[in-house]
Amino acid sequence: MVVEGLVSTIIPVFNRPVLLREAVDSVLRQAYRPIELIVVNDGSTDTTGAVADTLTRDHPDEVRVIHQANSGPGLAREAGRRVARGKYIQYLDSDDVLLAGKFELQVSGLRVNLDCGVSYGKTRYVAAGNGPWKRTGEKIEMMFPAFLQSRWWDTSTPLYRRWIVDNAGPWSALWHEEDWEYDCRVAAQGIRLHYCSEFVSETRAFDPARLSGDFHGTARKLRDRATAHRLIFAHAQRAGIGPEVPEMRHFARELFLLARQSGAAGLTQDAETLFRLARTAAGPELGDGWDFRWYDLLAKLLGWEWTGRIACFSDRLRSGSWSVSGAEGPRQAGGRGRA
Repeated sequence: MVVEGLVSTIIPVFNRPVLLREAVDSVLRQAYRPIELIVVNDGSTDTTGAVADTLTRDHPDEVRVIHQANSGPGLAREAGRRVARGKYIQYLDSDDVLLAGKFELQVSGLRVNLDCGVSYGKTRYVAAGNGPWKRTGEKIEMMFPAFLQSRWWDTSTPLYRRWIVDNAGPWSALWHEEDWEYDCRVAAQGIRLHYCSEFVSETRAFDPARLSGDFHGTARKLRDRATAHRLIFAHAQRAGIGPEVPEMRHFARELFLLARQSGAAGLTQDAETLFRLARTAAGPELGDGWDFRWYDLLAKLLGWEWTGRIACFSDRLRSGSWSVSGAEGPRQAGGRGRA
């Protein structure tokens, strides 16, 4: 049963006992009430589970804990979402913190602006100084089409109305770019945004591989990213965004880059699928340009893997980057993929 006025915060965590305490404290320090906090211990192998249990005993009216086998950030958030009772939903990564006025500012904004489904404010990235992180210092009216260029906020930034989250459906089982895909699913609902010009959260820099127990190799990351990109493109199409929109043309270039990277990693089916989607996203004129036509011809002659390897080598020559695979690509686009 949904509780009127209640804000539910969902924190997935893996092996972060000290940071978990700080994240939970930042929620408990909120000036706004009523709140509930759901910690999802995602198969931690250290003292994190015990710390979560202690937090529940210390704050029995406001903190609950779910223990589950390690499943990744998306499914951990989903476990929390399924039991959340709040009229408003807040997701929070275990190494980030909320600022004390966040809920008060954003709930108030949503209550006044009934046509808005999500509220966001400024987020500060501690390692980058005191200014707003990504595009959180800008007032943007709608999530789409801007979210095709990048996931321009962090997980801690938005506060969602409950019905928006329910309509978006369950989080995916992806370990990478699951957050970008989820927000694009929200965006496909035609969501208007409420903006408050205050800082509402802080993003902190810690080892991304420890955020959800993710120690998978490059191929797994690329497969997840390929799936996320396919889904994001489908969400944008459902929202009626076509190749005439600049952000869609930008996303077409993202798809083409990821197609090259997937091919170079031997993921030939993903490479071909992403390439076809890139041509569609670019539109009939740009999609029939010389770069697409030549790449298609090379793939027919050499195969998707060798064509991808050659293209990635050429990309690295042009960019001056000599990383082994270039597989991560523009990670800024999808956020940190963290728990």
